[in-house]
This record gives sequence, structure tokens and C-alpha cells, in this order.
Amino acid sequence: MILSPSLLSADFGNLQATLELLKNSGISWVHWDVMDGIFVPNITFGQHVIRLLRKKTDLFFDVHLMIQDPGRYIADFRDAGADMLVIHAEADTHMQRTLSEIRRSGMKAGLAFNPATGTECLDYLRDDLDMVLIMSVNPGFGGQKFIPATYGKIKRVREQLSGTNCLIEIDGGVTPENAGELVRTGADVLVSGSAFFNHPPFDARLKTFENACI
Repeated sequence: MILSPSLLSADFGNLQATLELLKNSGISWVHWDVMDGIFVPNITFGQHVIRLLRKKTDLFFDVHLMIQDPGRYIADFRDAGADMLVIHAEADTHMQRTLSEIRRSGMKAGLAFNPATGTECLDYLRDDLDMVLIMSVNPGFGGQKFIPATYGKIKRVREQLSGTNCLIEIDGGVTPENAGELVRTGADVLVSGSAFFNHPPFDARLKTFENACI
């Protein structure tokens, strides 16, 4: 299990210090929720903030684009230092082209699905993907409750990805209480925001998540 804490729940005024604490606590990934106020009703940070923080850490930057027409910004986020760039199936008309371009740009490519979105397109895109992100809440705000139907979706996606090395990431309402079941169902990467950041110290909280997945 990889835990990718969502910086949406971190102190925006102390992101550099937060990244240092996460690294020292044993975290290897961090999740950047990039929102444009159009695809989702919230605005967060963008490529300029990521570029500045990239210089301060070697953590794996798991960048989740909750923006319309994400293909316009592939080069920007590559240059900012994203390691993984995840686009939304609902926000891109030409997913295969965009995912291929992300990989050609030197990043890993991910595709996200909102709770009510089917995953039939994976039958055509599985060879273009490094990760599938299943939203377990409706995107746009932190602190929401986990949607139980996510478990069935994980099973279906795991079947669709059979024979590949593609990861499955879960984002929304992830806590130590459901982390173990998510991993047993087929998840590889867990994104946690308030359920992680609101329970310092970070090294102990990471251990709580890890123990829940044993």
C-alpha cells in the first residue's frame, strides 16, 4: 500500500515545512489536487506552486488535475515537476491522445473517474495507463464521506486491468477504518486528506494506516 496524503488538507501557508515533515515521517508520495473552479466548484493551487515546491523535495508528486481540457497544460506540469499526471475521463474529449502525450512528456499517466462515471473506456486505454484513480467522493472539497459503492467499482476495474502493472488509487473519505478493506479489494494507492493531516504526528498516523492494511 502506498499512502499519498492530499495536500488539500495541509496548511497552505507552510507547505515546504509540511513536505519536510512528510518525508521525515516515511511518506514517499504526496497528492496535489489541482482545481480550476470550472470542472469542480473550487480553486486550489496550480503549476506555479508545484514548481516552487518541487525544488524543496524529492517526494513523488502525484498530480490530480480536476480541470477542464487538461491536455492544454501537460507541458506546464511536466516543467513544474509532476511525476504522475492524472486527468479526468469526464474532462477530456480525446483521452487516449492526452494520456499518450503525458507519457511522451516523461511523466506517468493516470485516468480518474467520478463516482457515477462508468469505466468502459478502460478496455481501450489500459495500455496507455500507469494508474487509474477511482473517486470515492464527488470531487471538489475535502472532508466528504466515503461512498460504499466504490468497493464494487474497484473490483470491476481490477478485472479490466488484469495482466497489466497499472495501479489503482482511491481518493475521498479514506480512513484507517476502511483502508484495509480497500487494499483487500484491489487498491494500491490510498489518498487521505483530513483523516491524515488532522491526526499528527505523521509518522504515527502513517503506521496506523499501514497496520490497518496488514
